[in-house]
Amino acid sequence: MNNTQEQQPVTASLVADNQRLTFLPSYFGPRLMIRGEALVYAWLRRLSEDYNGGYWHYYTLTNGGFYMAPKLDERLRIEVDGNGFSGEMSADAAGIVATLFALGQLAAEYQDTDAADALIDRYHFLREFVDGHAEAGPIFRAID
Repeated sequence: MNNTQEQQPVTASLVADNQRLTFLPSYFGPRLMIRGEALVYAWLRRLSEDYNGGYWHYYTLTNGGFYMAPKLDERLRIEVDGNGFSGEMSADAAGIVATLFALGQLAAEYQDTDAADALIDRYHFLREFVDGHAEAGPIFRAID
Protein backbone atom coordinates (compact mmCIF):
# COMPACT_ATOMS: atom_id res chain seq x y z
CA MET A 1 0.00 0.00 0.00
CA ASN A 2 1.41 3.41 -0.84
CA ASN A 3 1.20 6.45 1.43
CA THR A 4 -1.65 8.06 -0.51
CA GLN A 5 -3.98 5.12 0.07
CA GLU A 6 -5.85 5.04 3.34
CA GLN A 7 -7.29 1.86 4.70
CA GLN A 8 -11.05 2.22 5.11
CA PRO A 9 -12.43 1.29 8.52
CA VAL A 10 -14.45 -1.89 8.69
CA THR A 11 -18.09 -1.14 9.37
CA ALA A 12 -21.08 -3.26 10.38
CA SER A 13 -24.57 -3.35 8.89
CA LEU A 14 -27.61 -4.83 10.58
CA VAL A 15 -29.10 -7.67 8.54
CA ALA A 16 -32.67 -6.91 7.48
CA ASP A 17 -35.43 -9.24 8.69
CA ASN A 18 -36.10 -10.49 5.15
CA GLN A 19 -32.43 -11.59 4.82
CA ARG A 20 -32.07 -13.43 8.13
CA LEU A 21 -32.83 -16.88 6.66
CA THR A 22 -29.84 -16.71 4.33
CA PHE A 23 -27.44 -15.17 6.85
CA LEU A 24 -26.35 -18.25 8.82
CA PRO A 25 -25.76 -20.51 5.80
CA SER A 26 -23.81 -17.71 4.12
CA TYR A 27 -21.40 -17.16 7.01
CA PHE A 28 -21.15 -20.53 8.78
CA GLY A 29 -21.78 -22.62 5.69
CA PRO A 30 -24.86 -24.76 5.11
CA ARG A 31 -23.44 -27.76 6.99
CA LEU A 32 -22.37 -25.81 10.07
CA MET A 33 -25.07 -23.15 10.36
CA ILE A 34 -27.09 -24.82 13.11
CA ARG A 35 -23.99 -25.82 15.08
CA GLY A 36 -22.47 -22.34 14.64
CA GLU A 37 -25.58 -20.53 15.80
CA ALA A 38 -25.97 -22.81 18.81
CA LEU A 39 -22.31 -22.31 19.77
CA VAL A 40 -22.62 -18.51 19.76
CA TYR A 41 -25.62 -18.70 22.10
CA ALA A 42 -23.89 -21.29 24.30
CA TRP A 43 -20.72 -19.22 24.56
CA LEU A 44 -22.62 -16.18 25.79
CA ARG A 45 -24.51 -18.30 28.34
CA ARG A 46 -21.15 -19.66 29.51
CA LEU A 47 -19.51 -16.23 29.69
CA SER A 48 -22.34 -14.25 31.27
CA GLU A 49 -24.68 -15.13 34.11
CA ASP A 50 -26.66 -12.03 33.07
CA TYR A 51 -27.65 -13.52 29.71
CA ASN A 52 -30.98 -15.36 29.70
CA GLY A 53 -31.69 -15.80 25.99
CA GLY A 54 -33.68 -13.66 23.62
CA TYR A 55 -33.69 -12.22 20.13
CA TRP A 56 -30.35 -11.73 18.36
CA HIS A 57 -29.28 -9.25 15.71
CA TYR A 58 -27.09 -10.37 12.82
CA TYR A 59 -24.46 -8.05 11.34
CA THR A 60 -22.40 -8.19 8.17
CA LEU A 61 -19.04 -6.46 7.94
CA THR A 62 -17.63 -4.57 4.97
CA ASN A 63 -14.56 -6.84 4.93
CA GLY A 64 -16.61 -10.04 4.49
CA GLY A 65 -16.98 -10.87 8.16
CA PHE A 66 -20.00 -11.08 10.42
CA TYR A 67 -21.16 -11.32 14.00
CA MET A 68 -24.23 -11.94 16.10
CA ALA A 69 -25.32 -9.92 19.15
CA PRO A 70 -28.28 -10.20 21.49
CA LYS A 71 -30.85 -7.42 21.32
CA LEU A 72 -30.45 -6.11 24.85
CA ASP A 73 -30.19 -2.60 26.23
CA GLU A 74 -28.41 -3.50 29.45
CA ARG A 75 -24.72 -4.21 29.80
CA LEU A 76 -23.59 -7.77 30.55
CA ARG A 77 -21.02 -8.98 33.03
CA ILE A 78 -18.55 -11.21 31.21
CA GLU A 79 -16.18 -13.62 32.91
CA VAL A 80 -13.65 -15.71 30.99
CA ASP A 81 -12.23 -18.51 33.11
CA GLY A 82 -9.42 -19.25 30.69
CA ASN A 83 -7.73 -15.85 30.92
CA GLY A 84 -9.13 -14.27 34.08
CA PHE A 85 -11.05 -11.51 32.31
CA SER A 86 -13.92 -10.07 34.32
CA GLY A 87 -15.78 -6.97 33.23
CA GLU A 88 -18.89 -5.38 31.82
CA MET A 89 -19.65 -4.69 28.19
CA SER A 90 -22.54 -3.83 25.93
CA ALA A 91 -24.63 -6.60 24.41
CA ASP A 92 -23.04 -5.75 21.06
CA ALA A 93 -19.51 -6.27 22.41
CA ALA A 94 -20.58 -9.42 24.28
CA GLY A 95 -22.03 -10.79 21.05
CA ILE A 96 -18.74 -10.13 19.28
CA VAL A 97 -16.86 -12.02 22.01
CA ALA A 98 -19.29 -14.96 21.82
CA THR A 99 -19.04 -15.02 18.03
CA LEU A 100 -15.23 -15.02 18.15
CA PHE A 101 -15.17 -17.89 20.66
CA ALA A 102 -17.65 -19.88 18.55
CA LEU A 103 -15.66 -19.31 15.34
CA GLY A 104 -12.46 -20.41 17.09
CA GLN A 105 -14.08 -23.55 18.47
CA LEU A 106 -15.63 -24.50 15.14
CA ALA A 107 -12.36 -23.93 13.29
CA ALA A 108 -10.60 -26.22 15.77
CA GLU A 109 -13.28 -28.89 15.41
CA TYR A 110 -13.00 -28.85 11.61
CA GLN A 111 -9.24 -28.27 11.34
CA ASP A 112 -7.55 -29.09 8.06
CA THR A 113 -10.75 -28.60 6.04
CA ASP A 114 -11.96 -25.89 3.69
CA ALA A 115 -14.69 -25.10 6.22
CA ALA A 116 -12.07 -24.43 8.91
CA ASP A 117 -10.15 -22.14 6.54
CA ALA A 118 -13.31 -20.11 5.90
CA LEU A 119 -14.07 -19.91 9.63
CA ILE A 120 -10.53 -18.75 10.39
CA ASP A 121 -10.86 -16.04 7.75
CA ARG A 122 -14.13 -14.89 9.30
CA TYR A 123 -12.51 -14.87 12.75
CA HIS A 124 -9.79 -12.54 11.48
CA PHE A 125 -12.31 -10.35 9.63
CA LEU A 126 -14.19 -9.87 12.91
CA ARG A 127 -10.98 -9.12 14.83
CA GLU A 128 -10.20 -6.48 12.22
CA PHE A 129 -13.61 -4.90 12.91
CA VAL A 130 -12.90 -4.94 16.66
CA ASP A 131 -9.88 -2.68 16.08
CA GLY A 132 -12.28 0.21 15.44
CA HIS A 133 -14.98 -0.77 17.95
CA ALA A 134 -15.70 1.55 20.88
CA GLU A 135 -15.13 -1.38 23.26
CA ALA A 136 -12.05 -2.81 21.57
CA GLY A 137 -10.06 -2.93 24.82
CA PRO A 138 -12.47 -5.11 26.80
CA ILE A 139 -13.21 -7.30 23.76
CA PHE A 140 -9.53 -8.02 23.16
CA ARG A 141 -8.91 -8.64 26.85
CA ALA A 142 -11.82 -11.10 26.93
CA ILE A 143 -10.60 -13.14 23.95
CA ASP A 144 -6.84 -13.06 24.55
